[in-house]
Amino acid sequence: MLVVHHLGKSQSERIVWLCEELGLPYELKIYDRDKVTRLAPPDYKALHPLGAAPVVDDGDVRLAESGAIVEYITVKYGKGRLVLAPDHPGFAEFLYWSHFANGTLQPATGRNMILGRLNLADDNAILRAMRGRLDLALGLVEARLGKVAYLAGDELTTADIMSVFTLTTMRLFLPFDLSPYPAILAYLQRIGKRDAYQRAMRKGDPDMAPLLT
Repeated sequence: MLVVHHLGKSQSERIVWLCEELGLPYELKIYDRDKVTRLAPPDYKALHPLGAAPVVDDGDVRLAESGAIVEYITVKYGKGRLVLAPDHPGFAEFLYWSHFANGTLQPATGRNMILGRLNLADDNAILRAMRGRLDLALGLVEARLGKVAYLAGDELTTADIMSVFTLTTMRLFLPFDLSPYPAILAYLQRIGKRDAYQRAMRKGDPDMAPLLT
């Protein structure tokens, strides 16, 4: 059986959500962050040399990196669900937004989180550039969601599963205001109504209300 090693309040929530959307049988192992450092505990770090979430086991296979895990699960167990085929008119958009999640959106928030801990002056050139990069990324998501219900088009795909963490749970680590982005906020309300998303968040982070506003 697939084992999902879920570090609380982390990108591994994507994998829990994916399994719920697909209705897959899986074992969920939850690990709590250190209350002082907010980092993964030693037993989670021991799972993989990088010590980062997510990690899954599937028989003799141990796999890290959320993008790789999402692709592995959908190819092996998804039966064509939550992905778009190459002949689908939205295939290119599906690929773009799937990779945008960890190629642009999440790095933009991560860099701003690190810089924010350095107590830099607001006029610091690097800080301003990175804030601008995040604003640009959010602006692209806003523009896209002003046209379609989900990132790849009219239906939920793994592009959404890859992206929602950054717009929600990541704001525990880097608070940012989504009020200038009404299309994103409406999108998060649609996500929040999905039974699979609700189940995933209750199972993975029962002590946290999803940050959908």
